[in-house]
Amino acid sequence: MSARSTTSTDGTRTKGADGDVLVDVQGLKVHFPIKRGVIFDKTVGHVYAVDGVDLQIRRGETYGLVGESGCGKSTMGRAILALEEITEGTVTFDGEALTDLRGDALRRRRQDLQMVFQDPMGSLDPRQSVESLLVEGMQAHGIVGDAKEAAPRLKQLLSDVGLPAAALKKYPHEFSGGQRQRIGIARALSVNPELVVADEPVSALDVSVQAQVINLLSDLQEEYGLTYLVIAHDLAVVRHISDRVGVMYLGGLVEEADADDLYAQPLHPYTRALLSAVPVPDPVVEDSREQILLSGDLPSPAAPPSGCRFHTRCPWRQETRCDDERPQLRVVQVDGVPGGHKVACHFAEEIERGEIQRHAVETVVEEKPQALRDAEAAAITDEIPFS
Repeated sequence: MSARSTTSTDGTRTKGADGDVLVDVQGLKVHFPIKRGVIFDKTVGHVYAVDGVDLQIRRGETYGLVGESGCGKSTMGRAILALEEITEGTVTFDGEALTDLRGDALRRRRQDLQMVFQDPMGSLDPRQSVESLLVEGMQAHGIVGDAKEAAPRLKQLLSDVGLPAAALKKYPHEFSGGQRQRIGIARALSVNPELVVADEPVSALDVSVQAQVINLLSDLQEEYGLTYLVIAHDLAVVRHISDRVGVMYLGGLVEEADADDLYAQPLHPYTRALLSAVPVPDPVVEDSREQILLSGDLPSPAAPPSGCRFHTRCPWRQETRCDDERPQLRVVQVDGVPGGHKVACHFAEEIERGEIQRHAVETVVEEKPQALRDAEAAAITDEIPFS
């Protein structure tokens, strides 16, 4: 797939330079308050869903965002589209700060920013026909006046996503999961967006249907000149479709590289563990490759560990820095590692060169901050039982 496109004078998108950044995220934080009390009027802490992320998506590329459930990747995607309130940081789209837009200005910009949701049935109104679902967005953005005017466009959209024109008169419950996801994709494309955020677009589908939808997304990118942010936990899906890949852990980005480079030479301990869990369809290779089993559970995003957030599960942990200092995402300079490979690890170079050996993980229990525990206790004490 291509990683480059720009917009020509006639409005069509063409290939452009690698440095043409469409989405620029700086210091993004999304914190959700934890409420306690009879009427939930006391804030006793926060869930640090996204906590200081820098990320750039180039025009025309597919950026894959992966990580465990609860790492903050879906919140990240929704925050980029201004569907979640941002606590701190900026999101710039095509040179315009989305975080500064309000009301009609944000509504007009939403035409360029669309989303394909994880649950195709839950994201479609069961009371609306496919025709109504597709026309609604087009009318809202002034692309068409009514369904009659939209008819040629609707037939073309359905053809592009592999559905017959007869589907226009049907309702979501009359389709299979794969067909409903195609309708969701058609709805996203109906307003001619430039960026599409696909949140787990195939996780609810059968394996054979997954391949069809992934190939469809690839074909549509070439046809429409789209830029994708694909959010997934399936590493095989992300590898197949992505130009670059970012790995998230507990609200932060821990590694970023071109897809082939990251899968061939992962540098962060967490990425190494993730990739070692992906089965290889070759018994000889499978038996000989390194297996990294992580101990312990994912820490609570309401009380993330100090220092490196992965240190409580890291088999390369060094107490000298890992426990106290949070590493920043930086370009790693190691012989044999392509340029531009970014890692948030204090000892990535030493681990790659074999200077630090993997060891058994000692159980590290991170307690909640005392202020949070005191506030929770006070909130429980203040509650009045219902009679």
